[in-house]
Amino acid sequence: MQRKIDLIMEEVKKAIVGKDMCIQKVMMAVLAQGHVLIEDIPGVGKTTLALAFAKAMGLQQNRVQFTPDVLPSDITGFSSYDKETENFLYHEGAVMCNVLLADEINRTSAKTQSALLEVMEEYAVTVDGVNHPVPQPFFVIATENPVGAAGTQMLPESQLDRFLICIVMGYLEKEDEKSVLKDWERKGILEDIHAVITEQELMDMQERVKTIYMHDRIMDYIIALSDATRNHEQIQLGLSTRGSIAVAKMARAAAYVAGRRFVIPEDVYVVFPDVARHRLKMAHQTRMKRISTEQVIQEILNQVRMPRPEDKYEK
Repeated sequence: MQRKIDLIMEEVKKAIVGKDMCIQKVMMAVLAQGHVLIEDIPGVGKTTLALAFAKAMGLQQNRVQFTPDVLPSDITGFSSYDKETENFLYHEGAVMCNVLLADEINRTSAKTQSALLEVMEEYAVTVDGVNHPVPQPFFVIATENPVGAAGTQMLPESQLDRFLICIVMGYLEKEDEKSVLKDWERKGILEDIHAVITEQELMDMQERVKTIYMHDRIMDYIIALSDATRNHEQIQLGLSTRGSIAVAKMARAAAYVAGRRFVIPEDVYVVFPDVARHRLKMAHQTRMKRISTEQVIQEILNQVRMPRPEDKYEK
């Protein structure tokens, strides 16, 4: 199965240049059965990354371009009365797929954004009192533009917390951007990507990630990091218990991608910023001083003592 993981990432790299770490983090989130939020300015490849993953894994995907006129029923589906059968028929919404690509999610109304809450947590939608499970595997890859960009609004904390990780792609290095410029006229880059895994193989890997062993000292390290966010003077709202669980899930996925059956402290260290970035609410004075969330997270990682790497953490 490790070979399958490498194949997926190699296929995605056909469309995404110079962002190997972003690709690896999304792969970890998928294996951990989590949803991914990609935040950055327009034009850095957020949507292409999401589409590439869906295609490399051979999953059915639906893409929704979120605009102010997108309705909750467009997401969840709706029911209508059929005179012939004298019953209400359910008409599927965009969530009835394996991968929902929510493009520019923070450009739509809060009501439509909240329509995703149930399915992201329960993997089902309720329409007119009837529960409709989504296909498995299922996950959401959402993109959003930075808050403050024209036409955007902040996602509510309750929805942000449903995303396992939030990654920022950033600008390309000069050589990578030069490579993109050489090929920009070539059409159908995504058509070069082929499915290298089946739905069942992906679900099997997701189950194996759950069995990765985590020593008590690793759990204590995660709790210490979470507690540090709750008692930091520059943070108004720290990590919840759900956030700690998210760190543990991503750390197990990181170990699995690395080919290990147990988690080591470095796994936690690497994934913590992506799990915490969108969950932390900075204090007012922190924002006034223009201290970034990333700076505060790095300070916490530097201050909280990491368990000794040379210790044994396998079962």
